Amino acid sequence: MGEAEALTLARRAARSVWVVAAACAGFIGLGHFLRQFNIVLNPLAWSAAEIIAALLCFTIAANVLVRDHGTGNRVSLLLGLTFGITGIIHLGAIFEFYHAFSITADQLRIPLSWMMGQTLLGLLFLAAYAINKHLPWPRGPKKNILAVLSTILATLCLITIVLLIFPGEPTIRPHSAVPRVWDLLPAAVFLAAAFVLNRRTDGQRLAFDAVLVWVAGLNAAGHLIASQSAYLLDAPAGGAVLLNTLSYLTLLVATLVDNMQIFRQVRILAISDSLTGLANYRRLVDVLQSELERSGRTNRSFSVLLMDLDGLKRINDRYGHLSGSQALCRVASILRLNCRSIDTAARYGGDEFALVLPETKEFAAQQVAERIRHCLTAEQEAPRLSLSIGISTFPQCGNTVQDLLEHADRALYEMKTESKARKSQNHGR
Repeated sequence: MGEAEALTLARRAARSVWVVAAACAGFIGLGHFLRQFNIVLNPLAWSAAEIIAALLCFTIAANVLVRDHGTGNRVSLLLGLTFGITGIIHLGAIFEFYHAFSITADQLRIPLSWMMGQTLLGLLFLAAYAINKHLPWPRGPKKNILAVLSTILATLCLITIVLLIFPGEPTIRPHSAVPRVWDLLPAAVFLAAAFVLNRRTDGQRLAFDAVLVWVAGLNAAGHLIASQSAYLLDAPAGGAVLLNTLSYLTLLVATLVDNMQIFRQVRILAISDSLTGLANYRRLVDVLQSELERSGRTNRSFSVLLMDLDGLKRINDRYGHLSGSQALCRVASILRLNCRSIDTAARYGGDEFALVLPETKEFAAQQVAERIRHCLTAEQEAPRLSLSIGISTFPQCGNTVQDLLEHADRALYEMKTESKARKSQNHGR
């Protein structure tokens, strides 16, 4: 690294530190401003906010665990189960709040559930990727879940013990410059987590991974505002709960976007050939069935081209199997170039391809076949490739998927037999 580049990085780091410091001061100032308003939140609204937060946590946990099941991402598993436990803590907070507010009328004690849940979430945000990278993981999925649950519960127990036995338990000092100084602890943890997550440069991060830094930042902001709360149900406390809920909602949206992408990828993989990217046999049959139903209603023809790559075994033997696979991909590229948007190109078998041509009669299908053969012959890349092509047209050649494919298959092998006979005659001369 050059001296100029190092200086640039140092300036960027210093600028980032100043920006973060200014943002922290701004949120503390916002909390102090809200503190001046003599606002008392409705206890029922507070309980409703806790229920909403719990439901969001459970929904995030369910969606993230679906992502883990689809991708095997252990960070998702760790954070998903953490959100599940955090949701349980939010529900428990309702009973703690009822006891503190309605029975003892004590509004000068920070809810233990708030400190437990938020500190747990912040610590695992901070350590999730390190745990995934450095700790040994069991092989079985059930053992993985058990190991993650053990890690989370052990962390939660440690946090609870510290909060209960540490001198100066979480209380509110209304006349202090920072009434809820304990809220600075999870704020610092979330800030550290945001810094660590922001430095990650994974090239294929999904929305869940990208949003984590914002979720950590929103929670840090919430705790900085809450540090100015002078009693349990004042405006800064309400603002902190609002930011906390907003962070959950942001992460939930990200998990839903990720799951949509995963399901879309699974659907594409289920109907496409992994080597060529063309439709697979299952998709081909579905398209043919749909065309039979549609053409039966409209009384219009459609055609099917069944193609066989000549001499694939010879290519594999002479040039290697990698060249054979590349030859299949070259054929797939030619088919894409000669397809309309309504056509469907598919890999029918090992070295066989199919092309479904809606609203195409036999003569037009023959023209398409000649154009494909010409494009393949015009290629200068070695090895030189050629195709044998059989054509069948609905309804002349059949009224079922099987009839159409069998007719095209017979036409293909007739063409292959004629080609071999011509080659034998040429060699005989």
